[in-house]
Amino acid sequence: MTQLQNYRQLKDRFFASDTHSPLTPEQRRDFQGLRYFPENTALRLDITIEEFAQKDTIEMQTTTGDVQTFTRYGRFKFSVDRQPAELTLYYGENGFFLPFVDALAGVETYPAGRYLEPEPIAGHTFRVDFNDAYNPYCAYNDQWSCPITPAENRLQVAIRAGEQLFHA
Repeated sequence: MTQLQNYRQLKDRFFASDTHSPLTPEQRRDFQGLRYFPENTALRLDITIEEFAQKDTIEMQTTTGDVQTFTRYGRFKFSVDRQPAELTLYYGENGFFLPFVDALAGVETYPAGRYLEPEPIAGHTFRVDFNDAYNPYCAYNDQWSCPITPAENRLQVAIRAGEQLFHA
């Protein structure tokens, strides 16, 4: 079993049985596990970030109408299936944050986007592993408040890695 498969299995167990699961008791009763894309090593990237000279603070709307404050940290440029793409990395109270919406949104992935927390490797390089892309808790239960992906992080390419759309 790979490290990713093990992580996914642990996450499914947490969602199915833990009292802190984002699923309602009714959802947990019939829960058979989350749906994931197969592991895609081509979407496990080490990317150099173009750090912004001026790091603006922005407020991201949340799904419940609140706001969360983040700093625009820098921009990643990469390609997916030979198509150029770029995303803005944010920094918040819990560290680096990379929300994104891909071309599969609403069909195979959560319409409001998925999240990643890229890890700095060295210098201006970050590990961005789209296999770890996950749905925010509001994808399962609208009682949760989740940042809404900013327009600058809406991709025209399909990211066929990570968690897929949840079906209750």
